[in-house]
Amino acid sequence: MSKKRRRARETEFRRRTAPGAAPGTVAVDPDAPKSVLTLMAFGPERFEERRIEQVHELKAFCDAWPVVWVNVDGLGDAGVISQLGEMFHLHRLALEDVVNVHQRAKVETYGDQVFIVGRMVELDHHRVGGDQLSLFVGPRFVLSFQERSGDCFDPVRDQIRKARGRVRQSGPDFLAYLLVDAVVDHYFPVLERFGEIIEELEDSVVENPERGLIGRIHESKRDLLTLRRALWPLREAVHTLYRDPLPLFAEETRLHLRDTYDHTIQIIDLLETYRETSSSLIDVYLSSLSNRMNEIMKVLTIIATVFIPLGWVAGVYGMNFDPESSALNMPELKWAWGYPFALAMMLLIVLAEVYFFWRKGWLKAMTPSGGYKKPAPPENGNFK
Repeated sequence: MSKKRRRARETEFRRRTAPGAAPGTVAVDPDAPKSVLTLMAFGPERFEERRIEQVHELKAFCDAWPVVWVNVDGLGDAGVISQLGEMFHLHRLALEDVVNVHQRAKVETYGDQVFIVGRMVELDHHRVGGDQLSLFVGPRFVLSFQERSGDCFDPVRDQIRKARGRVRQSGPDFLAYLLVDAVVDHYFPVLERFGEIIEELEDSVVENPERGLIGRIHESKRDLLTLRRALWPLREAVHTLYRDPLPLFAEETRLHLRDTYDHTIQIIDLLETYRETSSSLIDVYLSSLSNRMNEIMKVLTIIATVFIPLGWVAGVYGMNFDPESSALNMPELKWAWGYPFALAMMLLIVLAEVYFFWRKGWLKAMTPSGGYKKPAPPENGNFK
């Protein structure tokens, strides 16, 4: 692994607040993008979408609209985050979790507000990445914090713009459900792509087990482990949302969240299947290398076995004999057909050996027989 990648992975889980710092300290990453605020305010009959330049502009919208969704892209502006905390009465401990983006998925309540943490996932150039998503659900607002711009919420925005579904007739709890459901459902295409990657690795391991494959297998195992670390806490968080009587979440919304919980279980089932398959690929890789080495050794052994008697014949006729000193002293050396006789005898020995090997079935063992077969995909592999 390169030094650059190693440094990136080390800083991913580095906590920026100093040991012993006061609880609720908002210490942003100096390299994080500056915060960009976008607003979607809506009701049953109308909606408004715009970019917010100053935090105080939100006050008028919060007083006039039934539901206000404020999305913050970038966590590099401590002033903006603190101002939002003061305006929406967000707990300082929750704001500290927002800027420390190594949190496990969880659900916490602060008075009449619900704080939700999850991790959005993406697959870029066969590598898994993702950003922490922090949601605050209040009586008339949903506040979302993302590490950088770019998310999986475009379908939710389209529903609000086009008044599809029941989002504009519902409260902030239903909007929060749609956002959480979008995060969960975005794992499906990522895992489908992983299924294709693992299938390609299976084909390569069986057909051409080259040295570079072991590194690709370890990368896939590491990425699947990253997904597992994100998914298991997310499943528990979604389970908490639909099981516990949380403030603001209506019974109907909790029924929808139960469907999202079912999706998390299906995703984890797929994930565990792919993890087991990727783990077994190393054994298949080693077996393929061992089988290839065995086939090479068989070929070399048979070639050596064929040439052993030929070398004996050539060695006998290469000795220094004097046919004139005795009639038994290699008479073939004076025979006109002695050289063709020696070649013919060598050819007969080779043919006899080949026939013997064929009767024993040793030559058939050298031909490819299919060997390892990939397991058939599950009948219900497409859960979505």
